[in-house]
Amino acid sequence: MYELINNLGPTKKYRKVTLKKLLAVLSKAGFDGFLLMIGTMILLAYFLPQPGLVKEPVSLEEIANIGVSFIFLFYGVRLSLEKLKNGLANWKMHIVVQLTTFLFFPLMVLASRPLFAGTDFELLWSGIFFLAALPSTVSSSVVMVSIARGNIPAAIFNASISSLIGVLVTPLWVGLFIASATGDFDVREIIIKLFLQVLLPVIIGISFNSRFGAIAEKYKKQLKRFDQAIILTIIYSSFCKSFSEHLFEGFTALELAGLAAGMLTLFFTVFLCVGLISRLFGFSVEDRITVLFCGSKKSLVHGTVMSKVLFQHSTITGIVLLPLMLYHALQLIAASIIAQRLARRKEV
Repeated sequence: MYELINNLGPTKKYRKVTLKKLLAVLSKAGFDGFLLMIGTMILLAYFLPQPGLVKEPVSLEEIANIGVSFIFLFYGVRLSLEKLKNGLANWKMHIVVQLTTFLFFPLMVLASRPLFAGTDFELLWSGIFFLAALPSTVSSSVVMVSIARGNIPAAIFNASISSLIGVLVTPLWVGLFIASATGDFDVREIIIKLFLQVLLPVIIGISFNSRFGAIAEKYKKQLKRFDQAIILTIIYSSFCKSFSEHLFEGFTALELAGLAAGMLTLFFTVFLCVGLISRLFGFSVEDRITVLFCGSKKSLVHGTVMSKVLFQHSTITGIVLLPLMLYHALQLIAASIIAQRLARRKEV
């Protein structure tokens, strides 16, 4: 009996240590109080939607629009063109990551469109497709690659360049396949909005990088909080609109659980396919790890702020964002566990 108890002790201790490590990884990747705040904003929009619908004297939408421009301005300030140039060396891997992010991922979701056509879940498909067309995450992709001991400079390059490509490619996909669902998608108007709210601030920010880049890097935690505040504002105002139009009344808890299971399945399907592609190209272990995490993850930040521009006058924004928010939370948990296992396997 003593031996049995003695043997159980280390196992429990190991489990506690593993759990602590997992929580630490999740925290680094962004799975913290912010996700709890997202849930709080959705609940607040449900029980108190009126503040999100008020237009005078200043609406939350107008505040969010200004905030979006500042998010991309600060992103540009922190983006070093010199680092991007240095990262171009491993071009084959970068092409695989970007094609996976902006071509393979959307085409895979597009293939499932007939299953949703004419059903009550057609709007949810629009949200899933919007998620598929988004760029990769920046911070969490780099964190996961770092934990798994992959190619960190390549991860930084791909995450950065993905954000820039997404400004052009995501609206193109949305214009082609989601325009009919929103009923309000003027391509010319969207291009002008994207230029003024996203591209122009990024260009201005990049021009300030040499002078203010170090300062922006120093205060990156404060800038992250600003980003999160704007994202929460967008989520609250978007769900206020959706709840006021009773768009979620047709969905049961079981159906939403099914959506979460679908998002997890989507993540692992892409993850496995990307892993297979990277093996076929004969990449090193470090490069394969980078392709795995950069090619399978999607950005909540870019998705939220771009939805503000692309679906500005639409009541479906809350539903469009729902699959993205579920995918974001689940990808952090799944990727954290995988990153830890990859790190342990490499140490052996």
